[in-house]
Amino acid sequence: MNYKYFMVPGILVLLLTMVGANLTAINIVREKEIGTIEQINVTPVRKHHFILGKLIPFWVLGLFVLTVGLLIARVVYGIIPMGSLLTIYAFAAVYLLAVLGLGLLISTYFTTQQQAMLVSFFLMMIFILLGGLYTSIESMPRWSQYITRAIPVSYFIEVMRAVMLKGSGLKDIIPQLLTILGFAIVFNGWAVYSYRKRS
Repeated sequence: MNYKYFMVPGILVLLLTMVGANLTAINIVREKEIGTIEQINVTPVRKHHFILGKLIPFWVLGLFVLTVGLLIARVVYGIIPMGSLLTIYAFAAVYLLAVLGLGLLISTYFTTQQQAMLVSFFLMMIFILLGGLYTSIESMPRWSQYITRAIPVSYFIEVMRAVMLKGSGLKDIIPQLLTILGFAIVFNGWAVYSYRKRS
């Protein structure tokens, strides 16, 4: 019942989400603001290649941030995962695809960085309050539980606590993994579709 063991895994998830969603949300918007998006639009680069080019660097950065967070959790708080680090990284890799896809999706719909940042911060507030970090999902009202199940953060927080505190393996988190994979496909597919590339 030590709060550090309960909170630190969830905070790691939020850190990963903030880095992924906020940075990618302002990415394409910045291209629009400085005018380089027009130059990209007249190149033979396909839409999905453009989106991948924007997604991959932040995916690598997200995994690096997770590594730093796990090191701090171990050195400062003495939290050593009971489960496999490979399980955490496998889930984080898929989760980052979903979160980065959400950020890219936001960036395709807005024209200024301020608009994109405000929307991403608004979503982060919902993720923090309804993601299960501070409040148990089971103790929430029924209507908010339905909303929580539509939030990717809640699945990763659940998985991080299961792996780090209970030693759950990959086979134990398959339902959450498949759900996050679904989010990743929907968000990235939507981002590719909504990015209007003019020839």
